[in-house]
Amino acid sequence: MTTTTKTFKLFNNDDAVIFGVNDANLELLAEQFQINIHPFGDHVDLQGEKASVNLVAEILKHLVNLLHSGIQIGETDVISAARMAQADKLDYFEDLYNQVLLTDAKGKPIRVRNLGQRKYIQTIKHHDITFGIGPAGTGKTYLAVVMAVSALKKGQVQRLVLTRPAVEAGENLGFLPGDLKEKVDPYLRPIYDALYAIMGRDHTGRLLERGVIEIAPLAYMRGRTLDEAFVILDEAQNTTQEQMKMFLTRLGFNSRMVVNGDITQIDLPRHSRSGLLQAQQLLRHLPHIGFVDFQASDVIRHPVVAEIIKAYAQNTKE
Repeated sequence: MTTTTKTFKLFNNDDAVIFGVNDANLELLAEQFQINIHPFGDHVDLQGEKASVNLVAEILKHLVNLLHSGIQIGETDVISAARMAQADKLDYFEDLYNQVLLTDAKGKPIRVRNLGQRKYIQTIKHHDITFGIGPAGTGKTYLAVVMAVSALKKGQVQRLVLTRPAVEAGENLGFLPGDLKEKVDPYLRPIYDALYAIMGRDHTGRLLERGVIEIAPLAYMRGRTLDEAFVILDEAQNTTQEQMKMFLTRLGFNSRMVVNGDITQIDLPRHSRSGLLQAQQLLRHLPHIGFVDFQASDVIRHPVVAEIIKAYAQNTKE
């Protein structure tokens, strides 16, 4: 192994903001690439295996470029850069920031964070039905809601319909206390959270009251045709084959569907087969239907989360 020392110099002291609070971003890069990083004012010394040192220097250069273009650098940006560098795709990193999908409730721009997310967005734009399949933390639900809200704001659809299986093992809600809304809402919380983050709690509440946004358990889709709607099915791995067929055939004119799930997290009873698994086999090559397969490397959470996902996947193989 060839070790080397390289100095990365900043344009000015203000650029040191890319190092993160208490140099947290540098610590993240040091851990990801197994090198030593020592910051000194307007420069950092990188020590370690030559290829890793060069990659980290390239990452820092890209982060400075983004900073100079007016983009705030956070930990998720550093994680994205590290993932893309490890996949030999760092040259495309800055391109991810060229397009703002939407601004959230706090006025912050929403952008894709990796190539997997970019493919997902492009697939949603160009297909009537999109399947996003992969582990938690890849942004499937959040980005689907972003695209739904964007379509609503542009007048491309008249309403949003957001649904998921109410409970993992077949929507057996009767034993839970409260009315139907109180029983179902905890299972739909990730969808509410995404809407609140994107539009704010008050605006979301008003649209829910007017029926422009409908959030309901999957069973409520039966017998309906959803025209001029953006429809999202979350946790689709926990639909039965009958439920999946029922849902997909609700698609109406001028509508778009997104179906998200993680086939490693199926919680159906053993005698039930996942509708998402069957849909993968039957529909993957049909026109107007797109599939995006997310990997553990697409996870935009703490780096340990991606490692946990990989460890469980390896254990399943063994």
